[in-house]
Amino acid sequence: MTAYRDSVNEAATFVRNALGTTPVPPVALVLGTGLGALHEDIEVEVRLPYADIPGFPTSTTSMHEGELLMGRLGATPVLAMNGRMHLYEGYTAHEVAFPVRVLGVLGVQMLLLSNAAGGLNPQYATSDVVLITDHINEQSTNPLIGANVEAWGPRFPDMSAPYDPELCGLARDVALEQGLELHRGVYLAVPGPMLETRAEYRKMRDAGADLVGMSTVPEVIAAHHMGVRCLAVSVVTDMCLPDALEPATLDAIVQAADEARPQVGTLFRQLVQQVGA
Repeated sequence: MTAYRDSVNEAATFVRNALGTTPVPPVALVLGTGLGALHEDIEVEVRLPYADIPGFPTSTTSMHEGELLMGRLGATPVLAMNGRMHLYEGYTAHEVAFPVRVLGVLGVQMLLLSNAAGGLNPQYATSDVVLITDHINEQSTNPLIGANVEAWGPRFPDMSAPYDPELCGLARDVALEQGLELHRGVYLAVPGPMLETRAEYRKMRDAGADLVGMSTVPEVIAAHHMGVRCLAVSVVTDMCLPDALEPATLDAIVQAADEARPQVGTLFRQLVQQVGA
């Protein structure tokens, strides 16, 4: 774990130097599958490909650009991960969480995450946006396994509220003010990359999950461990109703996410304006 900590610190130093005299913004975004186009809403001032940052894993998924951006969303300075890593790419949970660890060391205080997810709740529809209020980790791993880095957080962090209640309340207020439909739900994380069977969807729904996806949870665990406040939203890109299940295609998933981009963009822009001012 010492080598991992040193790699995180080296990457953080590289990013800080690349920003020059510009202060590190207190808010960072993670742009998920099909939502990378949200970076077009950011007035980019610094663009760092993941491959150029020491120790940074690189995304092998075509929908993820793989670059760290610094710029302004509206009038508010932000950092943004345009693309993320996943367990199904062969990365460990520590590697998936590496960028978030770097953000935490840099001093980021709030992390707004987005992802594409399957909808288990029959009240949802494709392209709906759902505020994640809690999660179920079915990935059989997490980024806290192994020696703990005390400088980052406690050995046994409390997880009763990994999604910051104040930020969630603010998101609901913003949605109401902007006339946005914002559902609430529990996200269940799986390793992937295959989608699930009908029987698995039934089991997930019985467990209390409203959404299923292959990301976000390792990042949230690592961020929460470091005291970074988290808010996450899912875009429902396919419906996972076992008694009315239809095959999902990548093209349809990306299209559904793209259709929700304006709503997610408005939500994030208004949020960062209020919390990052």
